[in-house]
Amino acid sequence: MKLTSCLERALGDVFLLIGRECPFLLRDLLASEELAEVFGKPVMRVLTVFVGSLSGLNLRNVLWHGFASPPEVPAKYCSTMVLLTAGLGQLLKTYLQQTGRTVAPRPLLTLMESEDLLVFPDVTEETLSVLEEVMKKSPFILKIMVPYWEVAVMKFKSHRFADCAMLLLTQLEAGLRSVFAAVNKRPKRLLTAESTALYTTFDEILAEHLNDGGINQLPLLLGEPAMEFLWDILNHQEGPRVRDRLSHGEVSLSDFPKRVADQLLSFSVVLLLRFVKEDVSLEFKDCPEVQALTRRAASYRSRFHPAALLQNQVLSCEECVRRWPLAPLPEEATRGAARLEENSEIDACSSLIVEIMGELCSHVPERHRGVGDLENAPVGKRPQLLPGLCSIRIPTLFWPRAALEVLTLLRSIGSCCAQVALQVAASLEQRQRQWAEKALRSRQRRNFLRLLSSAELLSPMLSLVLLLIALELVSIQEVGRKTAPELQQYRRFLKAVLQYTENLEVQSRRGRNQWGEAVALTHAALLKIRAFGERKQMLIHLAEKPT
Repeated sequence: MKLTSCLERALGDVFLLIGRECPFLLRDLLASEELAEVFGKPVMRVLTVFVGSLSGLNLRNVLWHGFASPPEVPAKYCSTMVLLTAGLGQLLKTYLQQTGRTVAPRPLLTLMESEDLLVFPDVTEETLSVLEEVMKKSPFILKIMVPYWEVAVMKFKSHRFADCAMLLLTQLEAGLRSVFAAVNKRPKRLLTAESTALYTTFDEILAEHLNDGGINQLPLLLGEPAMEFLWDILNHQEGPRVRDRLSHGEVSLSDFPKRVADQLLSFSVVLLLRFVKEDVSLEFKDCPEVQALTRRAASYRSRFHPAALLQNQVLSCEECVRRWPLAPLPEEATRGAARLEENSEIDACSSLIVEIMGELCSHVPERHRGVGDLENAPVGKRPQLLPGLCSIRIPTLFWPRAALEVLTLLRSIGSCCAQVALQVAASLEQRQRQWAEKALRSRQRRNFLRLLSSAELLSPMLSLVLLLIALELVSIQEVGRKTAPELQQYRRFLKAVLQYTENLEVQSRRGRNQWGEAVALTHAALLKIRAFGERKQMLIHLAEKPT
């Protein structure tokens, strides 16, 4: 497995000597004219027979998808692959000498130990003891596959964390394939990979529907927390995608984080215990380590689904806005700010913000509203609503296309808001320092006053947009109740809000300083938001209507 992943990465580097974009799939890489030019077509045909073709041995996929048991992988295959790899090195050396070219290896990724990824505590000796005991008794593991699990534990103990993760991932797939076949009454899907049949991998195991259109029963059996963990660790584009990155040779094996291996081992313990007999389960019922892991697993919620990332982005942006340095101005500056021609439009915007914010607050769920008259409270005096709204669990499995499209627009709006918040904060900090040092010329002082007046407006405006995002996200599944024309109008509304935030991002860049234009853009956007809200076409309005 390590050899095929490292070989794939190295072949991709060789491909880039001639080609521009390296194929993602190994079979396409092996079939490329670029590699045939370097190594010769006969050599590439032999390599394809071993690792790149469904009609050949297909060793790479058979091993990485957990089909082969230890006795089914003869040592001669490994020996042949080692010799083939060494031969490729000799052929490459000759080619480079003849052409004068140099291979430039692409940098390897280092998986970060993000707090979002660290769900389970560090694996202890007690946890490993439980795993070693349970893996001999859990029907989740085929008896013939137990040696892989034993080696995985051994690799973890010897600090070979990448090796441990590779083995665990393939065996989790093998075990889940067995459960998938049983729960969906598809015994033939347990067959190992054959050249004439589609074989069952994580892609199908974790999908909503079976290939024949039926409902996959595995997600119902595992439950939402376990499914969300598997999607987070394996599939979501902005997640670690551990299996993909390991199998394609993208990750530095020597720097593979222990904490990632911890997560896989801990999840494996919980999963194995799900399928043991009751008497075995009782043996570990009072074990503190097992209790802690079970609690963490049961309360898991997605960290890397785009909806979860949007919730984090909203909170981060709100925190940035709240930290804007909006200190009181000296009397001279206050008099200058009062004479700005944009003040009347700023006052109009402030009135609209109060009105729209009050309407949005009326849709905040009761348990997150706090105390007092939320709708009529001054904007700056309202309790912080976003932490509560962004703590609401949003189911993330199997979203319809319309919901994903809306989510993409909401994330784009959130990204622009975050950029605006950073740019305004940087401008405020720089200009306030220059003001204190009396380093601003006359025109710069006037522009600074416009910045301050605009910031006093943009702070509640960004809070309004973030509240809108959070509320719509909570109700996002209501998008399925919209008719096609209603959905088109709703998308158009979100695109208008996105256009506003994009324009605001441009106007607030340090080199632009177009704060008067920012006020005009804000006024126009507020009028559009109020008009659309009055038509009761937002998702928060649909959520309150009976189905």
